[in-house]
Amino acid sequence: MKNENIIRVALVTIGILLIPFILQITIGTGVDGQGFNWKLGDFIVMGFLIFMMGLVILFVAEKFKKPYHRLIAIFIVILIFLLIWAELAVGIFGTPFAGS
Repeated sequence: MKNENIIRVALVTIGILLIPFILQITIGTGVDGQGFNWKLGDFIVMGFLIFMMGLVILFVAEKFKKPYHRLIAIFIVILIFLLIWAELAVGIFGTPFAGS
């Protein structure tokens, strides 16, 4: 992987995390039922997940040469990311890491 690709993944991660950050500032802290109630740890965990998903997608894009295999592998990576996100947010599987 090239360093410039890793920097791009980091910048996209920061850009994605800016969305809930700006919404938390503009709408509210979520304490009164409005807005978002993300703590610093929430931003760190989601930043780590998004960044790692980006790196894995870069790795998959380099590893698989056939477009069909690459597409399936990237779909699986995104699906795993969404399942982990859903588990951390609302606890669909009931693990100890489940959210509210």
